[in-house]
Amino acid sequence: MKTLVLANQKGGVGKSAVATLLAHHLAQKGRRVLAIDLDHQGNFTQPLTLSKRPVVASITADRLLTTAGARVAAERFVLVPSSDVLMGLERQPAQHTPFAQAFRNFLASSAQQFDVCVIDTNPNPDIRVIAALASADYLLSPIQLNQEAIDGVRSLLHHQRVGYHKIKAVLNPKLTLLGLLPTLVEPTPFQRSNFIALIERHRSLMIPLSDKAGDYARIPKRSAITEALAEGLVLWEMKKTAARETWAEIEPSLRHLANLLTQQEARHAV
Repeated sequence: MKTLVLANQKGGVGKSAVATLLAHHLAQKGRRVLAIDLDHQGNFTQPLTLSKRPVVASITADRLLTTAGARVAAERFVLVPSSDVLMGLERQPAQHTPFAQAFRNFLASSAQQFDVCVIDTNPNPDIRVIAALASADYLLSPIQLNQEAIDGVRSLLHHQRVGYHKIKAVLNPKLTLLGLLPTLVEPTPFQRSNFIALIERHRSLMIPLSDKAGDYARIPKRSAITEALAEGLVLWEMKKTAARETWAEIEPSLRHLANLLTQQEARHAV
């Protein structure tokens, strides 16, 4: 089982939307998918639950950290939902190491049941994010095209507690950064300028789709995506023209990310 964590220390970047789209896409391609929502806001849980596609586990995500020997059913697509209890885990510092160990043990025990695990995390740099990154194979960071977000890439890499380099050096040497995924992308001069600035400053962290200049993975801002999430629909099954057009835009990026997740060789060694 390959485990992907979606993380960004800024909220509202479309992280849960990407997690939802990717989980549905992997399941549609025949992969056995485990979806885990570590964010108490439940923005990954809600659209997946509404879709009725995954089996909702009988335990919530907090139990994966607090309970030794937690298990889920061996189904093709399983969601471990969010819970308000997740908010209180950071306030139990004496339990942080056991929390991380329990989560790692859970993933290890589930490795034969699933092909891919997709984990959505909260924006706060707390024990939930640490536990996820300490056990994951891959990290993907959705990012908005504004100067604040571009400047924040340094925190993604070098945060003293949950930065990629710190986690990789101290807790999880196998962790691989897939890269930055621009989200909520709009065809405006301001966003085009910021997209160019992002490439210039962090080219090695971008996710190329081809050898064509500027052809990097991205998720556009489209009402069809918002509608699909709100109603628990699968975007590419919607009959509306706008949904079909949106799917044509994002399918290359999702397909490429899915391929990166299921290949053996690491792409980034940042």
